[in-house]
Amino acid sequence: MTIEIPNYQTITLTDIVCDYNGTIARDGIVLPEIKELFSQLSQRFTLHVITADTFGSVKAQLEGYGAEIKILTSDDHTKEKAEFVTEIGADRCAALGNGNNDSAMLKKAAVGIAVLGDEGCSAGALLSADLQTQSSADALALFLEPKRLIATLRR
Repeated sequence: MTIEIPNYQTITLTDIVCDYNGTIARDGIVLPEIKELFSQLSQRFTLHVITADTFGSVKAQLEGYGAEIKILTSDDHTKEKAEFVTEIGADRCAALGNGNNDSAMLKKAAVGIAVLGDEGCSAGALLSADLQTQSSADALALFLEPKRLIATLRR
């Protein structure tokens, strides 16, 4: 998907990377609205979920969602998330997150979205993002209705 944002930039997106807990899941359980959004988005994008899998539930929770799962293994999740976005192509990637450990990933991505969910949103994530949404559903819907993204980011 190519999105021309007036007086900002033209972005060609192929991938969407989502943090898991606090972004698309609460306490290890995927939020109910995510499955339908992933179903629609997986027809246009490669979806990735990146997580430390704190609750050990990510694989069972995302079965049938059409997303590739990246389990974090290092001691530095901030760096590992940013490196993952770089590996898949930061210039064609959107990223969603809410925590301090998402800040570098949000900054590297072509479009970084800070999500203010039930867990809140760290100041680091907010300051590193291109925009902020009230929920992961709102964030993901931007890629189904890109004129919303244009309206927010144009100058």
